Amino acid sequence: MSVLTPLIEQRADPYIHKHTDGYYYFTASVPAYDGIELRRATTIAGLAAAETVMVWTKPDTGPYSDLIWAPEIHFNEGAWYVYFAAAPSREIKDDLFQHRMYAISTKADNPLTGDWAFEGQIDTGMDTFCLDATTFNHKGVLYYLWAQKEEGIRGNSNLYIAPMKTPVEIDGKPVRLTIPEYDWETIGFWVNEGPAVVKHGGRLFITYSASATDENYAMGLLWADESSDLLDPASWNKSKTPVLTSSPGYNIFGPGHNSFTQSEDGQTDMLVYHARTYTEIEGDPLWDPNRHTFVKPLKWGDDGMPVFGDAALDD
Repeated sequence: MSVLTPLIEQRADPYIHKHTDGYYYFTASVPAYDGIELRRATTIAGLAAAETVMVWTKPDTGPYSDLIWAPEIHFNEGAWYVYFAAAPSREIKDDLFQHRMYAISTKADNPLTGDWAFEGQIDTGMDTFCLDATTFNHKGVLYYLWAQKEEGIRGNSNLYIAPMKTPVEIDGKPVRLTIPEYDWETIGFWVNEGPAVVKHGGRLFITYSASATDENYAMGLLWADESSDLLDPASWNKSKTPVLTSSPGYNIFGPGHNSFTQSEDGQTDMLVYHARTYTEIEGDPLWDPNRHTFVKPLKWGDDGMPVFGDAALDD
């Protein structure tokens, strides 16, 4: 057991995809929130020093020209897709935080050198603040999982799921899985956001993040049997307590917005998340660039449940 150090500094909302070509692909929110950066390496550790390529840069004006947040790179139906959230420029909306979700794609073998096409907005049928989309395949169905504001429900975002007709279109009405309801989910902001999926032992697990993006940020957990109807909210269980929180004794604060990947030998699930190393943030935490990417092994208990451990330790 040892104290973790950041894998990559100043990269928030980290996502690592392990592909069949032997490479790990990494993307995250960059401090300027101005585009989508990719890097790749044959090892997780190698991502730290890997070349970075900005494959898409926001336009100067328009509906998706500000605050490019939480990109994720996925390989769906034979092509690469990056799903991300973006806000309109201020001449369109006075309120800066009016994000909607978008996608870009390329069919290149190496997405770092491919020509990327803008696929447009992912329409969920609700014209409200939304972000943090991820996708996953289960039993031959591609699912879209994201966070969105719903009118009439207190807070900034809840988690929703829907099957996909294509990698850029959902099929049917979104199903709400969880809302901010516990004390630890409603500090500063009422949010459930940043969902990520991992499968183990006949179950599907969804992690998510809650509360403000300072030291109160923490991760929660949903789980369902793999044979259940994922579109039935009753299939999902929810932990009443957070599964990963700040570790003030080791100066790790606000762990969250995670993803999952696997070790090089494919035998160990790896937890990828961001955290800060101090709490003295001046102004809005969103403008503080020092959310760093951390990676640690994810353990599993005898009961088949994930064991996240301490956010600062590699055990």
